[in-house]
Amino acid sequence: MPKRRSFWSDVLIRLIREKPLGTVGMVIVLILFITGIFANYLAPYPPNEVNVAELMVPPSPNHILGTDNLGRDILSRIIYGARISMIVGLTATAIHTVLSTAIGMASGFIGGTFDLLVQRFIDAWICFPPLIILISLRTVVGAGMLQLILILGVVNGISAVRFKRSLVLAVRENMYVQASKALGAKTSAVLWRHLLPNILPMIIVLFSMTMGGIILAEASLSFLGLGLPLSLPSWGGMISGPGRSYMLRDPWLAMWPGIALSLAVFGINMLGDALRDLLDPRLRGGVGGYSLDMAEKARVKVQKKLKESRVR
Repeated sequence: MPKRRSFWSDVLIRLIREKPLGTVGMVIVLILFITGIFANYLAPYPPNEVNVAELMVPPSPNHILGTDNLGRDILSRIIYGARISMIVGLTATAIHTVLSTAIGMASGFIGGTFDLLVQRFIDAWICFPPLIILISLRTVVGAGMLQLILILGVVNGISAVRFKRSLVLAVRENMYVQASKALGAKTSAVLWRHLLPNILPMIIVLFSMTMGGIILAEASLSFLGLGLPLSLPSWGGMISGPGRSYMLRDPWLAMWPGIALSLAVFGINMLGDALRDLLDPRLRGGVGGYSLDMAEKARVKVQKKLKESRVR
């Protein structure tokens, strides 16, 4: 008997077969991660190496994407910028996911006064534009990568609490949850063993779709001069600094980091959208198709047993 494939193997196979844009997004994300991890080996020059003899050099064999106003190699800075985007995107999205999931699960499961207070706070929070909150908190906590990661994770995490709560509300009324509560299971055990595994696929989808927005928010803050320090080669900082100052004279200064940022966000969003179609059983073409096949087989089996019992 052939060995049955795992759930995630089926998802990967269906992603490649049925979602060409999702597959392209997955390839872009893999390239982004590989570039960030091996930036030290892929970059031809140090990202902050100043060369006054090669200021504003157009694309050439020595500098494939040209140099900026300080003689720094643009390709090297874009490669190291992929590492910055990967670190900020992953860690801030992880904080976002843990925070929103913890508060959303507690609010949706406990309910009552606690749920009412949490939701009214969320209502007040989402009334403010996210960029205004980011700029305000960035001014308070100061500059630095750690501070920026915490700000992006917390601000976006609080805004996503309501979605996680809605997932819990859809699951908590199921019979197995009620039976577990009737048997005297602790709240933590019900949340960890019954609710979290059932909402985990959608949490994974939201993680992948949120990461692109986090990277774009970091680039926006860096473009405004409120993001990462100038010593770190951020794509948004590259567009804001020499890119904006010398855009008309040497357009490649803003063009190449802009293309890198656009491709990264496009790839992450396409991958997240494809995973949503595959993991959400409510959507047509999702993994729910496998569940429908199993349900159909079970229905046929039940009908067969009923016919056998009638014959007897």
